[in-house]
Parts: sequence; C-alpha cells; structure tokens
Amino acid sequence: QEQAGKNLGTTKKGIGPVYSSKAARSGLRMCDLVSDFDDFSERFKVLANQYKSIYPTLEIDIEGELQKLKGYMERVKPMVKDGVYFLYEALHGPPKKILVEGANAALLDIDFGTYPFVTSSNCTVGGVCTGLGMPPQNVGEVYGVVKAYTTRVGIGAFPTEQDNEIGELLQMRGREFGVTTGRKRRCGWLDLVLLKYAHMINGFTALALTKLDILDVFTEIKVGIAYKLFGDIIPHFPANQEVLNKVEVQYKTLPGWNTDTSNARTFKELPVNAQNYVRFIEDELQV
Repeated sequence: QEQAGKNLGTTKKGIGPVYSSKAARSGLRMCDLVSDFDDFSERFKVLANQYKSIYPTLEIDIEGELQKLKGYMERVKPMVKDGVYFLYEALHGPPKKILVEGANAALLDIDFGTYPFVTSSNCTVGGVCTGLGMPPQNVGEVYGVVKAYTTRVGIGAFPTEQDNEIGELLQMRGREFGVTTGRKRRCGWLDLVLLKYAHMINGFTALALTKLDILDVFTEIKVGIAYKLFGDIIPHFPANQEVLNKVEVQYKTLPGWNTDTSNARTFKELPVNAQNYVRFIEDELQV
C-alpha cells in the first residue's frame, strides 16, 4: 500500500516475488514437487500461511491449489530431469547443437542493469552458466544482438530516448510493443555508451545488428557517443539512476540512405551510407 504509484514498470507476472523466495531460501523447487508430494504439501502450507500473514487481504485456497499442483506433478514428472546432468551428457556425448533460450537484455540484468528498473535474474552472458549449471569454457561465440536504434519498455532512465515524432516513427515502423504486456516501447537513437558497457560485461565476439531497415526513411541518423554531466564528459556508464537521468547525450550525426533496404540479403547490397553506419558501430566497439 505504501508503494502505491511507485511501481517499477514490470510485467506483473510474479517474477520478483518468486526470486525473492529463492533468495530467502524458502521457495519450492521442481525437484520438491516431483519427489515426495506429502512433504511438498506441508512446506507449501507453511509458505502460503506466511504470505497470508504478510498480506492480510490475500486469499489462498490452499487445498485447491495443492490439488491443482498434484495434477501438474503427475503430468510433468516424466519430463523432469536434473539439468546439470542433462547438459553435461549433451556437452560430452555425441556432438549436438545446444540452443539456449535467452530473455530480456543486458541492461535489465539484476546486477549490471539499470537498477532498480531491471528483471530479477542475470540476463548477461554469465547467466548462461549460472542458469544452466555449465562451465564458462563451454560457452562458444557470444553474439551481441542489438537493434540499429534503442528501445525500452516500461519505466527507467533512457538517455537517447526521442519523446517526439522521431521516436513515434521508430515505434510505428519497428512495430515496437512489449511481448508480454503489449505496451508501446519507448524508442530513441542508438546509444554507444550503453552498448560499450554491455560489451564490457558480455565480451561480444560479433554483433547481430537488427532492424536496420527501420532507419531507411531518415535523411540523417544520430548516434549517442558520450554522456555529459554538468557540461563535462563522464568516462563511464553511470550505475546510479539519478545520475543517468541527468546526463546529456553527445551525438554524432551520420547521413542516412533514404532507400528501402528490406530486400537486401548481403552486406554489399546495402547502400553505401548504410554500410558506413554499420562500420561506424563496429569501429566504435572494436567488434
């Protein structure tokens, strides 16, 4: 109640509370569900009553929830494996391609993102190891997937945001809507300060630059190359949100190409100015 009106702009899917339980070491895990359901039920009741005491208006049908969970358990139990052993066998057995699902972005990482406007997990490359239980030496190439402009969904600092017709055009052309909530994404020019910071953390071996064609209609394109605070360039990406909210962006303006690139399938098929835009990003990041 005290935090009313001070939300972080999350998806309201319960991710934060679940991770809070994990950090408090009170959460229930899949291995608990599929092991001994009587033990699981007792722990579930204790946890549910704890939450009811913290939130008096919270209504939980404990027996009803347990009945549903028992049905879920019976369905999923044959499909549940210990992930560490499963991955180890995949890594050291007959050669296989291992596809790892990633979500969110580097700047939504709980440790290195724009805290507190972040998710509850590590979504930088280190999260692959901590999330899957596999050693770092098994991580191969690290591709930094980045749009040709910058977007953000929800609340939080966004130095290069264009809260104007440019941002609206990027949003419309890029069909920028949040996947879970359907909210319009905030849009702005590419931020190289932010991108360099993400590269420092993740160690990109290559960039996967997406949505370049969204910029096709611009006669000139700006790129954020530095942050200024009280008139002086600051040498780093600020960890403090109050500072990040106050920075002024120094831009470099590049000529646009004003040509439809949606059918281009090779780098050589891009207009010269589009190629120069890509090379500028590569040179700045040294990737």
